[in-house]
Amino acid sequence: MRYLGIARRIETAYLGWIRHFILANDKQHPATMGAPEVEYFLTMLALQRHVAASMQNQVLAALLSLYREVLGVELPWMKNSECAKRPQRLPVVLSRGEVSMLLGGMTGVTWLLASLLYGSGVRLMECLCLRVKDLDFDRFEITVCHGKGG
Repeated sequence: MRYLGIARRIETAYLGWIRHFILANDKQHPATMGAPEVEYFLTMLALQRHVAASMQNQVLAALLSLYREVLGVELPWMKNSECAKRPQRLPVVLSRGEVSMLLGGMTGVTWLLASLLYGSGVRLMECLCLRVKDLDFDRFEITVCHGKGG
């Protein structure tokens, strides 16, 4: 996974799901299993564990990566697996007053991080990884290195 340039957090998540898949199938080697076991595992996650659709997609990506990259096996598209349903929600947007109250209750580093997240739209990990040299006060710019998608 490191050779392919996959982020460490994704690598950790993938390895955890691959381990869970193997344990759920009585510690069988993945080479002895195939599409039916993957479909069953994904369906079990959706119906019994009630995982979110995005989590189920991550598990599918982890298992497809295992079979494609490690074992050299192409799995056919999982037609029979039960997909988790994405709940339909209205987006929650804070008013300017609510944002002012929220930021007004913070101080120090917490206020700085929350203000950067709100004002710039960077993701949490991108914000936490910022360095002083990534800030250009003359041009009012923030440089995000190695953000999501490179």
